Amino acid sequence: MADADDVCRLALALPGVEEVHSEGFDFRVGGKGFVWSYPERRPGQPRRIRTDVAVLYVGDEAEKQALLRGEPELFFTAPGYDGFPLVMCRLAAVGVDRLTELVTDAWRMRAPAELTTETA
Repeated sequence: MADADDVCRLALALPGVEEVHSEGFDFRVGGKGFVWSYPERRPGQPRRIRTDVAVLYVGDEAEKQALLRGEPELFFTAPGYDGFPLVMCRLAAVGVDRLTELVTDAWRMRAPAELTTETA
């Protein structure tokens, strides 16, 4: 089981990562977001930052759909994310090893080439 502290530790261990001040966690590399807290929006209620759910960049729609269909207990999406290569991950349902993979892959897809070649 992982949590927000694991997300922060994993993201900050990667080269070139910047933490953006927010209510939850928000990490970028090369000015591009790769993992952040889920800003849940429900009709008639104020937005709520959920640090128990990570939004992760996944690269493309095919990968997004594969994750959503293959592991619905772990991943979900919301209408505001339609058409974007992003999934939400329930941190309580993911192990730290898998989270490490997910955060690293998201970082690798968003990082400038000079950073990814240093860690290859």
